[in-house]
Amino acid sequence: MAIWMSINFKMVLVAFVMAEILISGHHVALGQGCQGDLQGLITQCARYVQRVRPQQEPSQECCSVIKSVNIPCVCKFITREIEAVIDMAKVAHVAASCGKPLDHGMKCGSK
Repeated sequence: MAIWMSINFKMVLVAFVMAEILISGHHVALGQGCQGDLQGLITQCARYVQRVRPQQEPSQECCSVIKSVNIPCVCKFITREIEAVIDMAKVAHVAASCGKPLDHGMKCGSK
């Protein structure tokens, strides 16, 4: 029971941190030209990029959101705090799987 609660707490914490950071970034991003469904990015894609989960193929719903988001713009708002809970290799995998690969040499977060 304690392990389940620990994992469940971590998942809630991850979702909360990502939501808080991306939503606060959403307000800034709107003013700087980021477009797309940033809330959907959290709700549909977060599970595919979390460090604590195994790599898996993204859902069609996640890919629909990825296709609507200005990835280079969103990448500007990925901080070290966000990178503590998401795996940038998984981010690149999800983007590529959804048909929007990160450009070679593109800076996304600290990578």
